[in-house]
Amino acid sequence: MSKAGDAASSTERPAQQPPAAQRALAEAEARRSKATQASAPPQELGGRGGPDPARYGDWEVKGIASDF
Repeated sequence: MSKAGDAASSTERPAQQPPAAQRALAEAEARRSKATQASAPPQELGGRGGPDPARYGDWEVKGIASDF
């Protein structure tokens, strides 16, 4: 029979990881920190309100529809 402690020890992370795994974890941590430091794009000043007409096919502004 197996003991309850045997199952818990098999699911734990090993104390020593291969160098490739250590590099991968370090690179992943660097990517995560870089993503959190990225700033939001600047707000558009004086732009059209609502969705982008080129993406949503809405070429009407203030009741005037334009067809290109």
